[in-house]
Order: sequence, then structure tokens, then C-alpha cells
Amino acid sequence: MFRRKLTALDYHDPNGFECSDETQFRNCIVWLEDQKIRHYKIEDRGNLRNIPSLDWPKAFEKYLQDLNCPFGVQEKKEALDWLLGLAVRYEYGDNVEKYRDCPTLATSANSDKAVDPLINLDSNSPDFKAGVTALANILKIQRHDDYLVMLKAIRILIQERLSPEAIAKANQNREGVPVALGKHVLGFDTGDATLNEAAQILRLLHIEELRELQTKINEAIVAVQAIIADPKTDHRLGKVGR
Repeated sequence: MFRRKLTALDYHDPNGFECSDETQFRNCIVWLEDQKIRHYKIEDRGNLRNIPSLDWPKAFEKYLQDLNCPFGVQEKKEALDWLLGLAVRYEYGDNVEKYRDCPTLATSANSDKAVDPLINLDSNSPDFKAGVTALANILKIQRHDDYLVMLKAIRILIQERLSPEAIAKANQNREGVPVALGKHVLGFDTGDATLNEAAQILRLLHIEELRELQTKINEAIVAVQAIIADPKTDHRLGKVGR
């Protein structure tokens, strides 16, 4: 699963790499830091380079934390895939001109037809799971055992909160209506004029929330009535008397 990214990074043995081999795994992490990521200064890489050490997992955990990686040491495959993606991004950033003019892949004769990118998606792929988990962590979405459910939640959040329309709507300033607090009776006295005004404002805001809640309740009632309207009665199911 890592061969494509390792090949892109010119790793010495992308075809023979085994993530389950602890020595190969640690060597790959050190290689990524030394050659591609270079987050630490050379003199600060000692603990990470000390591959045989029993404390290496602690050094690796600190390394992931310093990089703000969304995965921990227990999620080896996901963490390695994330580090490889980071290395690829850095590799491109260091060689922008080299890759800027790369020829694009030849398009097929049916290139005018829209292609669904999810048709060939393998939901059981570790790459897919790592990507969905990373997005969920970034968007603060609760993790779920079914990664397709997590992906659906991510799509809904992006559509409702991060679409251009939603952002534009959120940026609009809601113009309120001036309210004369003196015309509204508080119903109690705190003994302080400032506190009384604050209490009146809180009560008005609470009333506004109750109105919004009532509107949503009414909408729900209308939706239910639309479903149960014009019922079909089967008189054979009922009887009169004993």
C-alpha cells in the first residue's frame, strides 16, 4: 500500500518494504526525517535515529506530536501513510519548477463524460481509512467503526458549513430590531439597574430561542402530517362488538 509513495520519494526498496517489520518501519521513519521531512535539526535526531533503543516508541510518539500528526504510535500504518504524504508535499515544495511542467495523463476518448471518483473507491483500503480519519480529526467529527458513515458525515458538514453558500450566509450580518427595554416587564428586581437590564436582555433572547424552537416543531408536525395524510383504511382489520 505504500509502494507508490515510496517510489515517488525515491526510497531505496519500495517493493520490498514491509510495514509489519519493526526494523524496516523504524528505518523508514528515520529516512523520511533525514531525507525528506527534516523537521528536527540534525543534532536533535539522536533519539529517533537510535533504532535499537527500547525508548524508540517514545521518541516516535514525540515526533508525531511535534508534527501535529492526527495518528498515534498504535496506528502504525495510518501514521506512516500520513508521514509519506507529508514528505511528498515537501518534495514537491522543494522542486516546484521540476514538476510544474510535467505532462498530464492522456485523456480517453470519453473524457467529456463526467466520471464519478468514488466508483473505484476501496472502502477497506488503509489509505482510504487513514484519509477519512485524518479529515474527521481535522473537522472534529466523532469516529465511527464504519468509515463510509464517517465519510458521509464529513460530506454533510462540508456541504452545510463549509460550502461557499454557507460561508456567505454565515458572514451576513443579521440586522436586529431596536427594542425598548423599558416596555418589557422583568417580573423581579435584582436591586441593581444594570443587572435588571441584563436580565431583560437574557429573557428576550430566551423568548427568541423559544420562537425558533416552536417554528421547528411546527415544521416537524407539518412533515409528519404530510406522511400520514389521506390514510387508506382496511375495514377488514376492525370489527364492531364482541
